[in-house]
Amino acid sequence: MITKKHRFFTSESVTEGHPDKMCDQISDAILDAILAKDPNARVACETVVCTGTVFVMGQITTTAIVDYATVVRDTVRKIGYTRAKFGFDADSCAVLLSIDKQSPDIALGVDNSGEYKDRGELLDMYGAGDQGMMFGYACNETPELMPMAITLAQRISLRLAEVRKEGILDYLRPDGKCQVTVEYDENDKPCRVDTIVLSTQHSAQVDSATIASDMIEHVIRKVVPLELLDEQTKYYINPTGRFEIGGPAADSGLTGRKIIVDTYGGYCAHGGGAFSGKDPTKVDRSAAYMARYICKNVVAAGLAEKIQLQVSYAIGRSKPVSIDVNTYGTGVVSDVVLSEIISEEFDLRPRAIIEKFNLQSPIYFATASYGHFGRNEFAWEQLDKVEDLKKYNN
Repeated sequence: MITKKHRFFTSESVTEGHPDKMCDQISDAILDAILAKDPNARVACETVVCTGTVFVMGQITTTAIVDYATVVRDTVRKIGYTRAKFGFDADSCAVLLSIDKQSPDIALGVDNSGEYKDRGELLDMYGAGDQGMMFGYACNETPELMPMAITLAQRISLRLAEVRKEGILDYLRPDGKCQVTVEYDENDKPCRVDTIVLSTQHSAQVDSATIASDMIEHVIRKVVPLELLDEQTKYYINPTGRFEIGGPAADSGLTGRKIIVDTYGGYCAHGGGAFSGKDPTKVDRSAAYMARYICKNVVAAGLAEKIQLQVSYAIGRSKPVSIDVNTYGTGVVSDVVLSEIISEEFDLRPRAIIEKFNLQSPIYFATASYGHFGRNEFAWEQLDKVEDLKKYNN
């Protein structure tokens, strides 16, 4: 006889001092600096960090004059890399730039969509900045309507940065990462935290036992609900024993290499496109935000317990090429019907998304660490479509 068994799911997060996350923040800080002066700028900015060096590259078309090197150094300083012994120094690192303008061939499709010629609707004038597929997700596992493992991992990483910056644990350094494994019961509901792996950069003066004790007391138990922790919960704190060398001195970093950390922790599909450093005409970013907004409102309206939404675009076209819904059998209507509801209730054209969320504003630096979703300060997390969707719940 086959019976339902418990399952385990793991998600990861990293701190703002992780080399990859440094790059995301630098790219988005540059994007913000440009958008503050030129909301219509086209930005595709990539960053690489390695020992003592920041390399910024990309295609940027803008009327704004920005001191990129100053933006880079201010961002690195804000993260906390202010001394060479921390693994990086904002004031002494080299900053290299290689920036060109966006291809005019891309601008042809973004600014002059073929659909505008056919229909003449203003919102059809602006096409998608690239082809691709984007995914959104929401579920009722947490108040944020996010999967529990990534929610707890993000909380732990954020708390790790807080105790460092507030001086609660003054031996901590900026680099760090954590991993949370959640156990699901026979009804596929999260019931406990099985394992927490936490690695944090530290000074040479502190011993491993102190770090382990402090991480559990001042970090984990401050942000993980205590009812999810029990005597069987396993903690692996700095499993190698030491983590003194961190940041770009220990590992190179690259923009867009933490796309699973940025989204849903691997709990659903991902289209492969990164977010940071891209202006909102790039649907890799803006359509992923819209997909999350749709999914969150669908779950909050009671139309499904969980939902994955895929949308896809063709460069230069304003309407999505396809929409696919998967509620994993939890929907109150069929997935096909729900797809039709979404098409009716939500405008998925790039310009409409930009206007809905005010995406031409300098809002992006805040998204570049601790996740783009599940944080109510972002416009795509609002629940203003719930009442409109409830009429389909009968």
